[in-house]
Amino acid sequence: MTFCLGMKVREGLVGIADTRVTSGSECIVARKITAYQKEGQVMFLMTSGLRSVRDKTLTYFEEVWEEQAEEFDRTFKAVNAIAEMLRRVAREDKEALAESGLPFNMHTIVGGQMRNDREHKFYMLYPQGNWVEVGVGTPYYIIGATGYGKPVLDRTLTYEDSMRHALKVGSLAFDSTRISAADVDFPMDVILYQRDSFQLIEHRFDKTDLADKSAWWQERLRKSINELPSEWMEDAFVKLSRQSLPEEIDA
Repeated sequence: MTFCLGMKVREGLVGIADTRVTSGSECIVARKITAYQKEGQVMFLMTSGLRSVRDKTLTYFEEVWEEQAEEFDRTFKAVNAIAEMLRRVAREDKEALAESGLPFNMHTIVGGQMRNDREHKFYMLYPQGNWVEVGVGTPYYIIGATGYGKPVLDRTLTYEDSMRHALKVGSLAFDSTRISAADVDFPMDVILYQRDSFQLIEHRFDKTDLADKSAWWQERLRKSINELPSEWMEDAFVKLSRQSLPEEIDA
């Protein structure tokens, strides 16, 4: 399983990915964020799914990125190029994978900005090669283990929030997923892009870096639950108390 989270706020883009890769009984640490930078061109992507499909697709795309006669002037054109390489891999490997009982599977989050983009862009690319652009209404997308971190994002992240706020919320979504999904874990890779800067910043956090914050969050959750008003429960527990009383015995 994987946890990759991309967030788009007005200020820029924030990406978070775990680094645990499992294959049968084996478990290794590997990057799931790939960055591309040229003058006037910045883009990063995160993937979930079969590692072999990812590696082959990105190998093909890196050749396109390095040898393109005309630079990508819009991010969606680069996404189209990745999609074409993904379809190429599907033509080459999908049938053989199916015969081995493996589904052809790679979901990709792509974020970036090219020189002719009016703003930073954020896309979700599906295994079939089609894509959607992530908008203002729900300014994030998770691939891999999607359920555990979603509640905190839905409750606390908006497009108008700062990148710092997005990273803080995203780290809590990662922590919630790590606690509940055994195959998601540290190190946690982060990539940051500030709108119109055309520079990507990458950083890796180890478990020790965030241990205090995780413990603080867990304790704050328990304290908040204890402080939650409980008057609304009283009628139900009154019924429970009545049911628990011993029956009267006739003299």
